[in-house]
Amino acid sequence: MTSYAPSTNIAELRESATIATSARAKALRAAGRPVIDLGAGEPDFPTPAFVLSAAHAALDAGATRYTQVEGILPLREVIAERASALHGGEPITADQVVVAAGTKQALFNTCFSLFGTDDEVLVPTPGWTSYYEMLALARAKPIAIRGARERQLKVSPNDLALGATPRTRGLILNSPCNPTGAVYSRNELRDIVALAAERDWWILSDEIYRAISYDGAAASLLSIANSIDRLVVVDGVAKSFAMTGWRIGWSIAPRTLSRSMAALQSHTTSNAATISQHAALAALSDRTAAADAMSKMVGEFRQRRDAALALLRRASIEVIEPQGAFYLYIRVADSTAADPEPGTTFARRLLEECDVAVVPGAAFRSPEWIRVSYAAPAEQVMEGVRRIIAARISSGSWV
Repeated sequence: MTSYAPSTNIAELRESATIATSARAKALRAAGRPVIDLGAGEPDFPTPAFVLSAAHAALDAGATRYTQVEGILPLREVIAERASALHGGEPITADQVVVAAGTKQALFNTCFSLFGTDDEVLVPTPGWTSYYEMLALARAKPIAIRGARERQLKVSPNDLALGATPRTRGLILNSPCNPTGAVYSRNELRDIVALAAERDWWILSDEIYRAISYDGAAASLLSIANSIDRLVVVDGVAKSFAMTGWRIGWSIAPRTLSRSMAALQSHTTSNAATISQHAALAALSDRTAAADAMSKMVGEFRQRRDAALALLRRASIEVIEPQGAFYLYIRVADSTAADPEPGTTFARRLLEECDVAVVPGAAFRSPEWIRVSYAAPAEQVMEGVRRIIAARISSGSWV
């Protein structure tokens, strides 16, 4: 029998740890274990009814065929209109928008189209696990830039400048941040944009969590950068509209880059699902219904966050207070030679002994931490946090 050996394209590719955690939790549940899954980055709310109604209407009208690779024009127009309102400068047009099968594909399209062999790309760390893998698939080199704990692990322009070399081509920003929930202020973003402009770097801004913010609106780089000549903004409907399974995201970029990304997509997935595009069009077009749905969801997330934080603080556990997204990032212990990944050790024990699934911080290149999602029913979130605290107390330490 012929054995399989991975090609050099994927020889060093690692499975998504967040997906692996969710899969393990589901497997244990199927086996009868009462696992509380606090690993998934997926809102536990239903897709809003007005979006479902629009999808049904589109199906009835026959929206089941191929579309343009870059997406249906009405959807790209409404995305461009909303982006222009944020930017305030030269209008952004539909030909600068490429609709993709989720924000993940939009990010991959961007990394693969922008960066290549020997290019270095700065990645604020901890950062979403797929950034590093996507850059590696493009044969670029992700450079982890670490922020200080007293700044909620956010990076500063000085951090970025110290990590840069003559091979640096760009950086990835994510605000609100997965996994920490930290939100960059307008001033912080303005300083980073100024540094990137000075160094002639590209900025890839992942804004998928921007609508989930607790202390005022999170700033988009579209509202800060004077020009988008070296800026790509990606977003989608997955998190803000509880539409993860619909798989709709998009990129906003200079026209020449958008054409390249559309060409790349034409040879990989082609257009995003037609019915999903019509559902996304409804989500973005009905501003009143959208605002009502998002307000209710964000309000519930805020209540869960506040209740969980109160428990953790009473137990004197170090946790980053999330200003956006729906994650608690908890520090477990210092890495040691005996246990270089204490977060992984604790997460494994928490799942196998306490029936709580969380994502180890090693997935985000910060092995001393764990990520706890509160995108789960409130009673499960609170019970899961209580078990995390009890696990620490019972052992006298985290691990």
